[in-house]
Amino acid sequence: MADQADNNAAAPTVGVALLGMGTVGTEVLRILQEDAQDFTARTGGPIEVRGIAVSDLSKPRPGVSSELLTDDAFGLVNREDIDLVIEVIGGIDYPRTVVLAALRAGKSVVTANKALVAAHAGELSEAADSSGADLFFEAAVAAAIPVVGPLRRSLAGDRVNQVMGIVNGTTNFILDAMYKRGASYDEMLAEATALGYAEADPSADVDGYDAASKAAILANLAFHSPVGSDDVHVEGIRSINVADIEAAKAAGCTIKLLAICERLVDDEGQESVSARVYPALIPLDHPLSSVSESFNAIFVVAEYAGRLMFYGNGAGGAPTASAVLGDVVAAARNIVHGGRAPGMSTYANLPVGDFGSVRTRYHVDMVVDDRPGVLAEVASTFSVQGVSLKTVRQEDAGDAGARLVVITHHAAESDLESTVDNLKNLDAVKAVNSVIRMEGN
Repeated sequence: MADQADNNAAAPTVGVALLGMGTVGTEVLRILQEDAQDFTARTGGPIEVRGIAVSDLSKPRPGVSSELLTDDAFGLVNREDIDLVIEVIGGIDYPRTVVLAALRAGKSVVTANKALVAAHAGELSEAADSSGADLFFEAAVAAAIPVVGPLRRSLAGDRVNQVMGIVNGTTNFILDAMYKRGASYDEMLAEATALGYAEADPSADVDGYDAASKAAILANLAFHSPVGSDDVHVEGIRSINVADIEAAKAAGCTIKLLAICERLVDDEGQESVSARVYPALIPLDHPLSSVSESFNAIFVVAEYAGRLMFYGNGAGGAPTASAVLGDVVAAARNIVHGGRAPGMSTYANLPVGDFGSVRTRYHVDMVVDDRPGVLAEVASTFSVQGVSLKTVRQEDAGDAGARLVVITHHAAESDLESTVDNLKNLDAVKAVNSVIRMEGN
């Protein structure tokens, strides 16, 4: 033990700059200080926080030395005694300039900023490669759930065909409660806000943009191709209602907001990438259907490894800090012992495919005239676009007519869109209540 202690004492100290002292930053600092000896043992040398950049120096920060605080992030990351930068500010434009400055100065960076990585992965990776620094971002996707590392390292020798997951806890809490309690979207959004799962402005969550940033990162890693947040097709959950939930139950499914990244191959063998976010029906026997409350899960299908699933807390201060600190240990070990982590390879450079060519199944709920021949008219409308029907269920809708619920076989998005447009123009169809995709089968 003495020899080990002497080795650690002789090892260089890793100087850390912490950018941001919100919920995650506060947890990161606390754990680093409380478990300092463990971190020294894990990395082979001491880790010392030498500066903390904050936006408001006047804000009380109990237990934090004022000598550590600064509002000059650029000055901090460029100091000679800083080796590693932890960025937990959030946002895109300002953090981008600071992180780029750090990477170009040869300082390794650990970030939890999904929006930043999704929007500027290529630029950040290039800066890291040019200076030989490390860029880690495990916490940017699903917090404590280890999925970035497996995609970068464990599956580096495999061919990933699909990544599909529940990557937003707020929307999963809302949809799960709607399914179990029969409550409305508005009721569960209000409860999610009261419990702190949803922000005062929930748009990033319920409109799918948070999940889209994570989908872009996952697609980039899984398919070794440049995919940005603007390349992701995004639909949120605001339109999901009690009737949709009941229809899902009748079909033996539940509804989840899914981030789906998929390798597409056309009839000529040309490959492309699809990245999309939308609410979808999932069969109750699929592993993702049982992911409840605010938990996250990511399902990976690889050529050789087969089906893999990663599950756990996808948000929160402590889980996110856990992922950040895992990256800190890896980056610090490389600084102490030499070496570098795998970068973001985009060697495949696959194009982003046309969303209209994506193929999946659909659940179409409509109200039609209750008279002979209507079913044949509806079926013909699907057939004209080459969309075949798997099941048709008819229910009495009272004076409104008949409720017709159609589940299709796999069909192209563009063909289904044309079908729905034609249904709306069909005299026999009074209303198309909803069109929800079906995934996982």
